[in-house]
Amino acid sequence: MDIDALQKYLGTAGPGVAGPLSAELLHGGRSNLTYRVTDGVTIWVVRRPPLGWLTPSAHDMGREYRVVRALRDSGVPVARAVALCEDASVLGTPFSVVEYVPGQVIRTHAELHTLSRAMIVRCGLALVDSLAQLHAVPYQAVGLGGFGRPEGYLGRQVGRWRDQWERVSTRSLADMDRLHARLARAVPAESGASIVHGDYRIDNAILDPGDPASIRALVDWEMATLGDPLADLGLHLVYRDPAFDPVLGGSAASTSDRLPDVRDLAEHYARVSGRDLGPLGFYLGLGYFKIAVIAEGIHARHLRGLTVGDGFETVGRAVPLLAAAGLRALGGRDKS
Repeated sequence: MDIDALQKYLGTAGPGVAGPLSAELLHGGRSNLTYRVTDGVTIWVVRRPPLGWLTPSAHDMGREYRVVRALRDSGVPVARAVALCEDASVLGTPFSVVEYVPGQVIRTHAELHTLSRAMIVRCGLALVDSLAQLHAVPYQAVGLGGFGRPEGYLGRQVGRWRDQWERVSTRSLADMDRLHARLARAVPAESGASIVHGDYRIDNAILDPGDPASIRALVDWEMATLGDPLADLGLHLVYRDPAFDPVLGGSAASTSDRLPDVRDLAEHYARVSGRDLGPLGFYLGLGYFKIAVIAEGIHARHLRGLTVGDGFETVGRAVPLLAAAGLRALGGRDKS
């Protein structure tokens, strides 16, 4: 982080600053770099892409900023959008600035298990409530009519993540080939169209410390688009699988057995959203495939020495576990 360049930007093109800036890296994420920045009076969050070569369409600062700005008055809890800089000459890469939302981010089992079992269940169900609330937002009315192409979304997702795998893979994994082939054969018609978050899990939510079932802001919108809302649900349910643990250092809060189980979460979503969950196995398989590819990309950056922070050494272990789980979600591990 070039703090002098950021100071100049915020003082001229941005909201203005009251004094010298200081910044600290916020750990916990595995993708975009996130900094807490303050001038001693106001606190902001600055987000920029990770170091090194990036896959096409990944880590899109403009995408994150646009959806957060659009959702401001929708009832979906988000941070206030402050500034977007797409001029790479300022910090060497595009970046976005949003308000800092104080609260609790629960990343590990240990952090989650400080809460009572009843509170953990309430928190898990509240996350599903907010997901259903997001999917109910009339995206055209909030200015996101051209944010994505819902028609054909599922087929494009299967192809896109296969293409990403070809770009980032550091090894050959037969289960990834099998999983892609089975997904490609099983693509259903879209269940509907909505704003989808694309990475919805408990540690991408800022919670009220006094009531962790109250969500102050949903964050990390870099993969948001318009698409099938059940793909969002499927991914959220995939994060409940312990196979995801190595991606976040071995103890991801989302995998805790004290949270509601996958079936209860799915039934709760169906009840509050009014949606038929249809071929849920496909959506789970797609979620496993997507996260396996993302984990491999993080692993590849780590092998090249391009990650910032700690806990990256375990990420690569998750990929074969996620691929195998995706095949099971689709109904076994065939030899296709």
